[in-house]
Amino acid sequence: MSRDGTVSSDVGVKRSAYSAAAHARTALRLFAIAIGAASLAACAQSSVVSQRSQALASRPALIEPTRTAASPAHTRVAVARTHTPYASRKKPDDSKIASQGLASFYSEGQQTASGEKFDGRELTAAHPTLPFGTRLRVTDVKTGRSVTVRVNDRGPYVPGRIVDVSYSAAQSLGMVGKGVANVRLDVVE
Repeated sequence: MSRDGTVSSDVGVKRSAYSAAAHARTALRLFAIAIGAASLAACAQSSVVSQRSQALASRPALIEPTRTAASPAHTRVAVARTHTPYASRKKPDDSKIASQGLASFYSEGQQTASGEKFDGRELTAAHPTLPFGTRLRVTDVKTGRSVTVRVNDRGPYVPGRIVDVSYSAAQSLGMVGKGVANVRLDVVE
């Protein structure tokens, strides 16, 4: 407390440093709250998106194959219906032709899109749109050999192909040596 005011100026410097630190802490807290709110909003958004995609995946699928130069002109579309308002005059079939085109097989993989572990010894298949668990009868058009598989994966991702079957299903169809086969898909269940 000298008369020249040096003590009072030291107190003023300390007060201004304290208030700057307090403002910085407040700004940091507000920034942390904003980041936390944004991440919570992102989590909520992603769970809504995943619930919607699960709901869409569990719906009956309408199969509309893309037409390319490699796909045949004659393709019928299978429609899974849960309710028929009027009685059908035709005798109901056990299956409907879903599509016809090239099939390939795969024998390696860790996990399927349905979450199951891939097993090449099982009669399974990858299809781009059919719901998981759908049973398909895959028939080689040329030889007439057929096998019933269960859809548990997504694919194929090669243009012009309509289904990927497991290695054991490919053996049943006799297509292991060729790698691909022209097949007809019939939805069984």
